[in-house]
Amino acid sequence: MTVDDLLAREGVRHTLHAYNMAGDRARVDDFVAVFTEDAVFESDGFRCVGRQAIRDWIAGFGRPAEGAAPPKRRAKFVRHNLTTSVIELTGPETATARTYYMVITDTGPDHSGYYVDGFRKVGERWLIAERKVRVDWRSPDSAMAPAPAA
Repeated sequence: MTVDDLLAREGVRHTLHAYNMAGDRARVDDFVAVFTEDAVFESDGFRCVGRQAIRDWIAGFGRPAEGAAPPKRRAKFVRHNLTTSVIELTGPETATARTYYMVITDTGPDHSGYYVDGFRKVGERWLIAERKVRVDWRSPDSAMAPAPAA
């Protein structure tokens, strides 16, 4: 493994962490900034293509989809915790990663799953070009119901 490989992996890790920190703190601009302009983002049956679609989705997160019941409760705080992550460099400016996550709110474990990501280096930053969020488990009392469709 070369120094460039180590720097690339650390750049990917930084983006993984920045995504969760921005989402947990409801910082829309910071959240959108971790994606490439043409990124594809999907989870819970929805798919967003491009930064603007991702911005529209995250700005509306927490509001129930039309005709859907609101969440049973609102979380006082949300913390996404990353656990095991395997990063594979697939080229000088591309990488993939599979990362487990667990979400904690003020009442305890909320949901968990994994991210399947494709990264692309843009300038000096490693950005998410494709993200598939997979949920393996959700508490029956989850404060984070499935996301509204984009």
